[in-house]
Order: sequence, then C-alpha cells, then structure tokens
Amino acid sequence: MGTIEDYISRYKDLFRYSVTAKARFLARKYGFLDYMVERYINMFRDEAKEFLESCSFPLRKSIRCNTLKVECEELVERLEGKGFVLEKVDWLKFGYVVKAQPPKPSLGSTLEYMLGYYYIQGLASMVPAEILDPKEGDVVLDMASSPGGKTTQMSQLMGNRGLIVAVERKKSRVRPLVSNINRLGALNVVVLNMDSRELVNYDLRFSKVLLDAPCSGEGIIPRDPTRKSKTQPEELYQFSMAQLELMDTAYRLLKEKGELVYSTCSIAPEEDEFVVNYAVEELGMEVIPTERYPASKGIISFNGVDFSREVENCIRFYPHQHKTEGFFVCHLRKR
Repeated sequence: MGTIEDYISRYKDLFRYSVTAKARFLARKYGFLDYMVERYINMFRDEAKEFLESCSFPLRKSIRCNTLKVECEELVERLEGKGFVLEKVDWLKFGYVVKAQPPKPSLGSTLEYMLGYYYIQGLASMVPAEILDPKEGDVVLDMASSPGGKTTQMSQLMGNRGLIVAVERKKSRVRPLVSNINRLGALNVVVLNMDSRELVNYDLRFSKVLLDAPCSGEGIIPRDPTRKSKTQPEELYQFSMAQLELMDTAYRLLKEKGELVYSTCSIAPEEDEFVVNYAVEELGMEVIPTERYPASKGIISFNGVDFSREVENCIRFYPHQHKTEGFFVCHLRKR
C-alpha cells in the first residue's frame, strides 16, 4: 500500500487546467469560473451547455417519509389534506416529490414536520444510505454526519436497532444534528464531536461506514448559485486531499469484508472517481456495482488521466439528466 503523497504525485496532471476560448465564453454567459466550465466540457461534451442551463433552474422539492414515526400512507393523506401534492418516487424506498404546495404552511413549518414525520431531503441524497443498507445487527460509522439526513435515514432502515456512531467535527454543526436525531426519533445513534480521522487511535471497527465527504458542493449549484464562483482550483485540490485522508481512515476502521459507501454532493471527478480510484489501487478495495437507480456511470477518464475500470461501477446524478441535485455515490467492500 503506497502513501497518499505517492498516489497524488502519479495523478498530478488531474489538477492542471488549460482553459479554451469556448470555456471562457460559456463561463461569462452563465456566471461560472473559467476552469469549472472547461471541466464540464471535458465531462459532458455536447451536453455541457445543457448542464450549465439546468443550473439556473430550482430543483424539485422532495421529502423522505420517516417510518420511525408514521406510516407513509398516513403522511401523504395528512399533507394532501393541507394542500400539498405528493408523488412517490419509484426508485426510492421512502422518497416523495412535492409536486405542488399551498401558500401556507411551508414545507418546513407543518405540524407533521415538527413531529418528525418527514425530512426535507434531495432525491439523490437518499441514495447513499439505501445502497449501504444497514441492518439491525450492524455497527455503523457515519463519518461526517451533520445535519443528520443520512444518519436518521440509516436509523430508519435499521428499525432503530444496532448502533450508529455519528461523528461531526464542527461544534457549531452538532446542534442541528442532535435536533434532527431527536425530532425524527432515531434512538440508536451516538454522537461524537471530533474529527473522524482521530478514530484510528481507538480500538474500534465497524461493519459498515458511510463517508458522505465534505466537498465543494458543485452538485448543488441549482440550490446555491454562489458555488458557481466559490471554489478556486487550489481549494478543489485541498478538498481532494482531505477526502483521500478520510477514505484512508474509513478503510482502517472497517472490519474485513466490511462495506463502505462514499458519496459527495459534487460532480467533480477530482473529489469523486479520483478518491475511489485511490481506494481501489492503493487500498485494494473492490467496487460493488450499483444498477437499480436511474443514474449515469462513473467516469474512467478525465483531463487526460485514466482511472481504474472499476470506478465505472460508481453512479452519478445530474440536474439536466436526472432532475436531481448533482451527486456521486460509490459502494465499496474491504477485501
């Protein structure tokens, strides 16, 4: 197993960007940084303009029914009685699109919301926990857990049995995490306010790990337009370095044959396939194919750099193709 530094040195060309006149033109037109648009042209080819345009439109509102507190049929009946129109998403266990809503109350101020009957969550954001599929006998690590959407979703999938260790590094983000855990009735969660990377200093091993890594958020531009010009190339590089360290930590904390889901709300290969490729090439992990979702395959070649063929078994969501936030999800197993 090589070091992270050795791995980075072999793939240093991934972070070298040469911006074309076409990229500059589209960047000015849509308000993005030049290097970002050059990357999108590399990724999407003829669909780059379609992707850029899709980032100007708001995402569909969606919720996850919380069966720890209510049956989904009852929730739908109650919300539709208030004027909401819901549509079940057939490729998610508990996901609903909000097709229409009344002027009042808002989605985040209903009695049902306060009671924890549902969580406001992006459709693609519900996929990582479903793929990890924790069971009642699992001991699960959630490495970057706030605000708790995926943490509480895993509790739901586990029927409030087993154990989830939810780690959050930033003290300011612990309060919303604990608030959501309590509101949604997740009883099998222990919260730790610490850096996940410090867990290697303790005698801990987990059967399953969710690493929803801190990232640039390039996938949620439709929700947060400031991200069109927020992340400079050197900052994207720093995100990648931190993600590699977290992946290394996750590997060390996994039991043999344990499973890991790596996800980001970013569409940047530098934060996605590059990190998974490290897990495959340097840590010897295997990618478990994921096929039940309407998503695109992982990218095996980007910016003149080739990754392992295994990363093609990861999945990607895009606003212009799948009508969701941009998202990356990959299912791995420790050999």
